[in-house]
Amino acid sequence: MWTRSTMAYRASFAMMAFGNFAATAFDFVAILMMFSHIESLGGFSLSEVAFLYGTAGTAFGLAELVLGSMNRLGGRVRDGTLDTLLVRPVPVLAQVAADKFALRRLGRVLQGLLVLGYGLATLDLDWTVARVLLLPTMIVSGAAIFCAVFVVGGAFQFWAQDASEVQNAFTYGGNTLLQYPPSVFGRELVRGVTFVVPLAFANWIPALYIMGREVPLGLPQEVAFLPPVVAAVCCALAGLVWRTGLRAYRSTGS
Repeated sequence: MWTRSTMAYRASFAMMAFGNFAATAFDFVAILMMFSHIESLGGFSLSEVAFLYGTAGTAFGLAELVLGSMNRLGGRVRDGTLDTLLVRPVPVLAQVAADKFALRRLGRVLQGLLVLGYGLATLDLDWTVARVLLLPTMIVSGAAIFCAVFVVGGAFQFWAQDASEVQNAFTYGGNTLLQYPPSVFGRELVRGVTFVVPLAFANWIPALYIMGREVPLGLPQEVAFLPPVVAAVCCALAGLVWRTGLRAYRSTGS
């Protein structure tokens, strides 16, 4: 329904999608400005940073396209309009995901793919079969990991009622974090996004393997092939947290 509504005004959709594309593109423009004054960032070249940026941006863009409406859940919990979703014969999570579905978010996906294409075109990589297969796998797995974070953040709002900015710190903030090399961050932060909120498996760990660099924290190279496993575990845990939060929901009574 939301897609049909959007496409009823195609010129408006095109402008909004371009606006979304341009707004996210400024992040990479900032990186280009930095590299106009430096030759490397944390020991990484522009092409390598573009590869990190592109893979993270594409994975996050896909997750945002599917579950970007999750940050509105807190408002529904606070004003009691979530009740209307509970009485419909459709899973609540699917309804929340479809609520005001914004097709314009494809602009972020396209922007990430373009930067990724630039990174791949300018990097001199040794393309083995494992690396070729790992590239699409890491993007899909990364999108699933970000989706799990979106769901957990949404479930937290059943208790906090309206804490979308807390959720955004891990979703949008996590995407920004992964756009830069792990070498520019403190070791404790890298540990946190590897073992606590495993966003490193969405980008850093497999991407560094593809680029022929050492995996962070001295982990073995084999962990680069774990993103599908990590994504499956994250989604299972997110589903459990979501069901727990949904059972804890108490209507406003209005």
